[in-house]
Amino acid sequence: MAALEEGFTLSAVPLGAGPHGLLGVEQSDKIDQFLVTDGGRTVILYKVSDQKPLGSWSVKQGQIITCPAVCNFQTGEYIVVHDNKVLRIWSNEDVNLDKVFKATLSAEINRIHSIQGTEPLVLFKKGAVRRLEALLAEPQQKIETVISDEEVIKWTKIFMVFRHPVLIFITEKHGNYFAYIQMFNSRTLSKYTLLLGQEEKSVIQSFSASVDRKFISLMSLSSDGCIYETLIPIHPSDPEKNQRVVRSLLLKTVVSGNARNGVALTVLDQDHLAVLGPPLPDSKECLSIWNTKFQTLQTSKELPQGTSGQLWYYGENLFMLHGKFLTVVPYKCEVSSLAGALGKLKHSQDPGPQTVPHFVNWETSQGYGLQNAEQSKRILRRRKIEVSVQPPASKQLLSTIKKDSEKHIEVELCKFLAIKQTPDFHTVIGDIVLELLGRHKAEPSFYPRNSLMQLVQTHVLSYSLCPGLMEVALEKADVQMLQLCLQQFPDIPESVTCACLKIFLSINDDSLQEAEINMESVSDYSDSVQEEKMEEQTEILHNGFSPEEENCDNCDRGLNEKPRAAAEETTSCPVIPKRAALLRNAILHSAYSEMFLLPHLKDIPAQHVTLFLQYLYFLYLKCSENATMTLPGLHPPTLNQIMDWICLLLDANFTVVVMIPEAKRLLLSLYKFVKSQICICSELNKIEVSFRELQKLSQEKNNRELYSIEVLELF
Repeated sequence: MAALEEGFTLSAVPLGAGPHGLLGVEQSDKIDQFLVTDGGRTVILYKVSDQKPLGSWSVKQGQIITCPAVCNFQTGEYIVVHDNKVLRIWSNEDVNLDKVFKATLSAEINRIHSIQGTEPLVLFKKGAVRRLEALLAEPQQKIETVISDEEVIKWTKIFMVFRHPVLIFITEKHGNYFAYIQMFNSRTLSKYTLLLGQEEKSVIQSFSASVDRKFISLMSLSSDGCIYETLIPIHPSDPEKNQRVVRSLLLKTVVSGNARNGVALTVLDQDHLAVLGPPLPDSKECLSIWNTKFQTLQTSKELPQGTSGQLWYYGENLFMLHGKFLTVVPYKCEVSSLAGALGKLKHSQDPGPQTVPHFVNWETSQGYGLQNAEQSKRILRRRKIEVSVQPPASKQLLSTIKKDSEKHIEVELCKFLAIKQTPDFHTVIGDIVLELLGRHKAEPSFYPRNSLMQLVQTHVLSYSLCPGLMEVALEKADVQMLQLCLQQFPDIPESVTCACLKIFLSINDDSLQEAEINMESVSDYSDSVQEEKMEEQTEILHNGFSPEEENCDNCDRGLNEKPRAAAEETTSCPVIPKRAALLRNAILHSAYSEMFLLPHLKDIPAQHVTLFLQYLYFLYLKCSENATMTLPGLHPPTLNQIMDWICLLLDANFTVVVMIPEAKRLLLSLYKFVKSQICICSELNKIEVSFRELQKLSQEKNNRELYSIEVLELF
């Protein structure tokens, strides 16, 4: 469910009257402050909560601002371009732009991008990109040509992916569109041709995009009124090759196909888009929010004074020109669900404070990042000061890691973790882990296990942020570290999960007994197993089916022999408790894709596969013993998870396991359980017809009073 709240006018003076309209709205270094750049000569700093301007700066008569002003988040200064080539840099204390720092460049600028975590990037009209500091060091340096002469940059955006900036810009040439992805960590530029498919005659009027770990999701609003999605890989297989990507239909006819101006879109979160434009040919322009997951219109607001076809969003506010005035429209987006998409969510009278459930935003979630030690000085235009993005405490800790003992590092780390967390906390933690692993690589005897475990337990790390951590733990067979990583990291590859499984199954019992392993909930059913052994139960009910009963014609009688042996299998766990904790609390809860996991499961030795199957079978029997079909404990694996792993292991290794004599009884037991489930389904199907008849009888009697007693006989 989404909602547009009552908007308010931010500017009291008309904007967008210049030759280029309103150039842009950009975030300042304060959360509630925004830079608004008019297409004429003016830049205004607004505070949204107070609905008033805090400052205004203008270029001289005859000069024209040609791209939006941005804030340098590393210095707090503002940057603007006028007359395509002239940079102006100033701060809040400056009054006259004519007297601030000026740099004239050798090529025309398309856009300056600034985002938290990196220095501003300058995109030139011919596709070249430069970092601001390198450009200011030599303003007249030669700028190369990246795109062809007839290509024109139509749209551009910057993201932060794993603490590195990624720039995307879209160009157009003779009705054909191209996407360029500039990676700054690897210094690669990839080009993609956007294939329009069946909509070749349509013109793309607006772009927006979001990013995850692997893809940039490019949204485009075309002249046919539909929104299309194109997935562009961040890491191409062949960066030197011009690759092709095809767009697919995402939303159909969200605006009128006749609308030529006043249309725009922007991605709000994983499931919501904001669209600006007339929904019908003769209707007025509207601001609407669409749910892309369920293909539904969530809310809409009419704009009788028209718009310029420009839309920006920051936090929980949408910015646009309504008539000639800049308007702010707050919005809310709730967690995407079918009930919410259909507008049927029930709300209490006092909903209390609400938050917007955004998906992982790689632009902001990476924080400010850590800079190299060598990058210690930056130039303010009036004076030289030393700027360090690293907090002093983390810088001191990194210095300690390079030379001190494990014990001293552990003490200093405890002090650092006790300090109040900053917005870039997870980035700092990631760099601390990398520093520890770097020293371990240089000094193999240095393995600060306790410090690494403390860092993992901060709940801010992921596998992609420090892949070397699990590699080191696998080399050292550190099962406690592996268990912790499997429980904390959401993005572990299937190959690494399978490598952990091999370690858990192959390590000997003596080594496991010495390891400190989280035994959460494992003792809950191991104790009950001992009690069951003492009771010497001879009759076992498996999900409502007794192997001693022979009332099902589909069950093989030969498999129902030796019920006491079956009882022993039921009550005895095939692995020691610590191995059970590793398998139950770590492996079974791991996320995976069957397609990627199956090839790695084939590499596990047959005796280990059999052992794991025996343990999974034991868990299955424990689930079957109670009505809730669940294991005891706080976070037990579900029955579906257990069955999925049994199926995966059998799919990957059946031809090997079937040849092992030790696995014969296990396979027969699994076969017996499958047969029992078939019997149960068969019995349920028999009574299904009777229940349908009862339902018909109850539906036919429509003339009931307020209270009645009915007796239905079932034959």
